[in-house]
Amino acid sequence: MKAFAVWLVHRLELPPGWMLAFAALAWAQAQVLPLTVLGGVGDVIGGALVLAGLAVSGWAALHFILERTSLIPRTRPNTLVTRGMYRFSRNPIYLSDTAILLGLILYWDALLCLPLVPLYMKVIEWRFIHREEAVLRDHFGEEFEAYAARVCRWL
Repeated sequence: MKAFAVWLVHRLELPPGWMLAFAALAWAQAQVLPLTVLGGVGDVIGGALVLAGLAVSGWAALHFILERTSLIPRTRPNTLVTRGMYRFSRNPIYLSDTAILLGLILYWDALLCLPLVPLYMKVIEWRFIHREEAVLRDHFGEEFEAYAARVCRWL
Protein backbone atom coordinates (compact mmCIF):
# COMPACT_ATOMS: atom_id res chain seq x y z
CA MET A 1 0.00 0.00 0.00
CA LYS A 2 2.87 2.38 0.81
CA ALA A 3 4.41 1.80 -2.63
CA PHE A 4 1.07 2.65 -4.26
CA ALA A 5 0.81 5.86 -2.21
CA VAL A 6 4.31 6.93 -3.27
CA TRP A 7 3.52 6.09 -6.90
CA LEU A 8 0.29 8.10 -6.71
CA VAL A 9 1.96 11.17 -5.16
CA HIS A 10 4.61 11.19 -7.90
CA ARG A 11 1.90 11.01 -10.59
CA LEU A 12 -0.03 13.88 -9.00
CA GLU A 13 3.07 16.04 -9.34
CA LEU A 14 2.21 16.29 -13.03
CA PRO A 15 -1.07 17.74 -14.34
CA PRO A 16 -2.11 14.60 -16.28
CA GLY A 17 -1.98 12.73 -12.97
CA TRP A 18 -4.57 15.10 -11.52
CA MET A 19 -6.76 14.73 -14.59
CA LEU A 20 -6.56 10.94 -14.36
CA ALA A 21 -7.38 11.03 -10.64
CA PHE A 22 -10.46 13.18 -11.30
CA ALA A 23 -11.43 10.92 -14.22
CA ALA A 24 -11.07 7.87 -11.95
CA LEU A 25 -13.59 9.44 -9.56
CA ALA A 26 -16.02 9.95 -12.45
CA TRP A 27 -15.50 6.39 -13.65
CA ALA A 28 -16.09 5.08 -10.12
CA GLN A 29 -19.33 7.06 -9.90
CA ALA A 30 -20.42 5.59 -13.22
CA GLN A 31 -19.73 2.08 -11.90
CA VAL A 32 -21.33 2.50 -8.47
CA LEU A 33 -24.26 4.69 -9.48
CA PRO A 34 -24.76 4.28 -13.23
CA LEU A 35 -26.96 6.84 -14.92
CA THR A 36 -28.61 6.62 -18.33
CA VAL A 37 -29.48 10.24 -18.90
CA LEU A 38 -27.45 11.18 -21.96
CA GLY A 39 -27.24 7.88 -23.83
CA GLY A 40 -25.82 8.11 -27.35
CA VAL A 41 -25.73 11.91 -27.27
CA GLY A 42 -23.36 11.79 -24.31
CA ASP A 43 -21.22 9.24 -26.13
CA VAL A 44 -20.92 11.46 -29.21
CA ILE A 45 -20.33 14.75 -27.36
CA GLY A 46 -18.05 13.11 -24.79
CA GLY A 47 -16.06 11.29 -27.45
CA ALA A 48 -15.71 14.48 -29.49
CA LEU A 49 -14.45 16.40 -26.43
CA VAL A 50 -11.90 13.68 -25.64
CA LEU A 51 -10.64 13.60 -29.25
CA ALA A 52 -10.56 17.42 -29.46
CA GLY A 53 -8.72 17.58 -26.15
CA LEU A 54 -6.11 15.07 -27.31
CA ALA A 55 -5.65 16.94 -30.61
CA VAL A 56 -5.30 20.35 -28.95
CA SER A 57 -2.92 18.96 -26.35
CA GLY A 58 -0.73 17.40 -29.02
CA TRP A 59 -0.74 20.55 -31.13
CA ALA A 60 0.09 22.75 -28.13
CA ALA A 61 2.87 20.40 -26.99
CA LEU A 62 4.31 20.48 -30.51
CA HIS A 63 4.85 24.23 -30.13
CA PHE A 64 7.06 23.60 -27.09
CA ILE A 65 9.08 21.10 -29.11
CA LEU A 66 9.40 23.48 -32.07
CA GLU A 67 10.48 26.30 -29.74
CA ARG A 68 12.94 23.92 -28.04
CA THR A 69 11.73 24.70 -24.56
CA SER A 70 10.61 22.54 -21.66
CA LEU A 71 7.10 21.14 -21.52
CA ILE A 72 7.53 20.00 -17.90
CA PRO A 73 5.89 22.20 -15.24
CA ARG A 74 8.25 23.80 -12.71
CA THR A 75 11.16 23.95 -15.13
CA ARG A 76 12.55 27.20 -16.43
CA PRO A 77 11.59 27.74 -20.08
CA ASN A 78 13.99 29.01 -22.72
CA THR A 79 11.28 30.65 -24.78
CA LEU A 80 7.90 32.26 -24.12
CA VAL A 81 5.60 30.29 -26.41
CA THR A 82 2.94 32.63 -27.85
CA ARG A 83 2.17 31.07 -31.24
CA GLY A 84 -0.44 28.54 -32.31
CA MET A 85 -2.96 27.72 -29.59
CA TYR A 86 -1.06 30.03 -27.26
CA ARG A 87 -2.56 32.99 -29.15
CA PHE A 88 -5.97 32.07 -27.69
CA SER A 89 -5.11 30.56 -24.30
CA ARG A 90 -2.10 30.80 -22.01
CA ASN A 91 -2.83 27.21 -20.96
CA PRO A 92 -4.18 25.22 -23.90
CA ILE A 93 -2.81 21.93 -22.57
CA TYR A 94 -4.62 22.39 -19.25
CA LEU A 95 -7.69 23.48 -21.19
CA SER A 96 -7.49 20.32 -23.28
CA ASP A 97 -7.11 18.20 -20.13
CA THR A 98 -10.29 19.87 -18.86
CA ALA A 99 -12.07 19.03 -22.13
CA ILE A 100 -10.92 15.42 -21.83
CA LEU A 101 -12.22 15.21 -18.25
CA LEU A 102 -15.57 16.71 -19.26
CA GLY A 103 -15.73 14.39 -22.26
CA LEU A 104 -15.14 11.32 -20.10
CA ILE A 105 -17.79 12.43 -17.62
CA LEU A 106 -20.30 12.83 -20.45
CA TYR A 107 -19.25 9.59 -22.16
CA TRP A 108 -19.60 7.64 -18.91
CA ASP A 109 -22.84 9.47 -18.04
CA ALA A 110 -21.25 10.35 -14.69
CA LEU A 111 -23.26 13.56 -14.43
CA LEU A 112 -22.99 13.68 -10.64
CA CYS A 113 -19.30 14.36 -11.21
CA LEU A 114 -19.80 17.48 -13.34
CA PRO A 115 -18.69 19.67 -10.39
CA LEU A 116 -15.31 17.97 -10.71
CA VAL A 117 -14.64 20.00 -13.87
CA PRO A 118 -14.45 23.46 -12.22
CA LEU A 119 -12.79 21.88 -9.18
CA TYR A 120 -10.13 20.38 -11.45
CA MET A 121 -9.54 23.79 -13.02
CA LYS A 122 -9.05 25.37 -9.58
CA VAL A 123 -6.66 22.61 -8.49
CA ILE A 124 -4.60 23.08 -11.65
CA GLU A 125 -4.49 26.85 -11.14
CA TRP A 126 -3.44 26.42 -7.53
CA ARG A 127 -0.93 23.58 -8.03
CA PHE A 128 0.63 24.60 -11.34
CA ILE A 129 -0.51 27.72 -13.17
CA HIS A 130 0.25 30.29 -10.46
CA ARG A 131 3.80 28.96 -10.02
CA GLU A 132 4.39 28.63 -13.74
CA GLU A 133 3.22 32.19 -14.35
CA ALA A 134 5.46 33.45 -11.55
CA VAL A 135 8.46 31.78 -13.23
CA LEU A 136 7.46 33.25 -16.61
CA ARG A 137 6.98 36.69 -15.04
CA ASP A 138 10.41 36.52 -13.38
CA HIS A 139 12.15 35.18 -16.47
CA PHE A 140 10.45 37.18 -19.25
CA GLY A 141 9.25 40.27 -17.35
CA GLU A 142 7.50 42.80 -19.57
CA GLU A 143 7.21 40.34 -22.45
CA PHE A 144 5.15 37.98 -20.27
CA GLU A 145 3.11 40.84 -18.80
CA ALA A 146 2.17 42.03 -22.30
CA TYR A 147 1.29 38.47 -23.33
CA ALA A 148 -0.81 37.90 -20.18
CA ALA A 149 -2.64 41.19 -20.78
CA ARG A 150 -3.77 40.16 -24.26
CA VAL A 151 -4.34 36.38 -23.83
CA CYS A 152 -6.70 34.86 -21.25
CA ARG A 153 -5.55 32.20 -18.84
CA TRP A 154 -8.09 29.60 -20.01
CA LEU A 155 -9.90 30.79 -23.13
